[in-house]
Amino acid sequence: MHPLLTYPFNSREILKKRKAIKRELTEPNAAFIEKNIAILGGSTTFDIKEILEIFLLSYGIKPNFYESEFGQYWNDAMFDTEELEKLKPDIIFIHTSNRNITSYPTVKNSAAEIQTMLDEQFEHFSVMWDKLHDKYNCPIIQNNFEMPFYRLLGNRDAYDMHGRTNFITRLNDLFYKYANEHEAFYINDINYLSADFGLEKWSDTLYWHMYKYCLCMDAIPAFSFNLANIIKSIFGKNKKSLVLDLDNTLWGGVVGDDGVEGIEIGHETSMGQVFSEFQAYLKSLKDLGIILNVNSKNDMENAVAGLKHPEGTLTPDDFIMIKANWQNKDINLSEIAGELSLLPESFVFIDDNPVERDIVKKNLPGVEAPVIGSPENYINVIDKSGFFETTTLSGDDLNRNEMYKANAERSRAQIAFTNYSDYLKSLEMKAKIHAFEPVYLSRITQLTNKSNQFNLTTRRYTESEIEAAANDENRVTLYGKLTDKYGDNGVITVVIGAVNDDALDIELWLMSCRVLKRNMEHAMLDAHVREARHKGLIKLRGYYYKTAKNNMVKNFYSDFGFSLVSQDGDNTVWELDITDYTDKNEVIFVEE
Repeated sequence: MHPLLTYPFNSREILKKRKAIKRELTEPNAAFIEKNIAILGGSTTFDIKEILEIFLLSYGIKPNFYESEFGQYWNDAMFDTEELEKLKPDIIFIHTSNRNITSYPTVKNSAAEIQTMLDEQFEHFSVMWDKLHDKYNCPIIQNNFEMPFYRLLGNRDAYDMHGRTNFITRLNDLFYKYANEHEAFYINDINYLSADFGLEKWSDTLYWHMYKYCLCMDAIPAFSFNLANIIKSIFGKNKKSLVLDLDNTLWGGVVGDDGVEGIEIGHETSMGQVFSEFQAYLKSLKDLGIILNVNSKNDMENAVAGLKHPEGTLTPDDFIMIKANWQNKDINLSEIAGELSLLPESFVFIDDNPVERDIVKKNLPGVEAPVIGSPENYINVIDKSGFFETTTLSGDDLNRNEMYKANAERSRAQIAFTNYSDYLKSLEMKAKIHAFEPVYLSRITQLTNKSNQFNLTTRRYTESEIEAAANDENRVTLYGKLTDKYGDNGVITVVIGAVNDDALDIELWLMSCRVLKRNMEHAMLDAHVREARHKGLIKLRGYYYKTAKNNMVKNFYSDFGFSLVSQDGDNTVWELDITDYTDKNEVIFVEE
């Protein structure tokens, strides 16, 4: 992340230096995924688009934009727009505000009249969303409404049906109900953003009457940052794990010097309460599926004793990896990444010491190490940095910590075996390999956007595209779940193949790195061959498209007996004759 774009940031510096920031972010060696983004505005959007672009570039996303003319959001959505159709958007963002509400209640309106007014306002938007979804089949991001900048009824405005505050609140609730009932529809919460920024400043009427901006210029970076976080989450650019220092980070004081009884945690002091609140926040992140790890310059005995403090919310069992030693923290973090089979860019490093943060950032590019300030600001900095923006929440997300903890147990068990095949057999693995099912579509979509290392083509899919593939008779879609004696890994691998004459083209093959080298890829290949034969096909055709992150599967197809048929630079095409194919999986029991 560019230093000017990290929270807390200076809005005016970003607005002033946007072009220079863009030049730095688009240096020749920078790697991006390209996405087409349509901005349909109910007010001026030019500066929003420019600032959104640099935030997306900092996340590794290069946007190609369509921007509607001023106030033409509804017309562009409802009527054929050649330029928008040509773009084929990957995301549509609808930038409206309370300035686009066309009628509000007055004190003269009856309850029935107000309900009709509410229904009409909501239908104006819901009809548009339905039309866009049917036409473009891509995620839609919609602003909710900020509170009005004046309250005609004073405090009564909030609860009286005639108040604008009450009307906007009810309309927002209808937006939320729609979002909960429709996949790939997301709310950009400007109601919260405007309150956080300061509604009076946000709604400065000068910017509306002079420039037709529904928010003040200084609020645009915060707005664009919030929107960029939704987009990067949709495309799998979230962080996955926190790596935490201990002394003066999880508690006050130094446990090695002060002893367990001398550290500040709990309700006896104001600072102890601050650290207790921070630990409770981290516990909530863990419950959300964020992996917690410790990286501390400490003796292990002291570190564990501190984590067992009776007033602490977190315990040693809440962490997957605890690295408490005296080696450099960048080395510890690199080891944590390796043991969890995650890329360094998946991590956020939290440490009160600026020297430790700088060393980690210098030696492990991609790791975020935010300036967290004083302890009372720790939660605010992590929360508002948007590292873990949640756009989907699956069962696998909620169980992620348990899955990684079970992985650590598997790694420890492996040490007892000299023969790797014997170790695999000892895991008592069982797999379910099945065509895509509705209950798993969200998780499958998530995997296509998050898996980077074991991903042969790195194609990204929306949930609608996954659903369409599942219903296509000319495609083979398979997901794989893997369980063993240590636990359930959930849905961890996905293959999509397309019928092409006498071959099945493997458009997508990915697998979560937490199940690498456990023969699941063998079982998936066996299943794919069976499905291809069922369709009367005689060969599989595989593709490898090189990225900065998937070098580990460069030789995947050759290792599985495929023959190279063509090569374009680092991109290769492979074929496998399946007429005499014999199953390769020997250690996983595949359920029928």
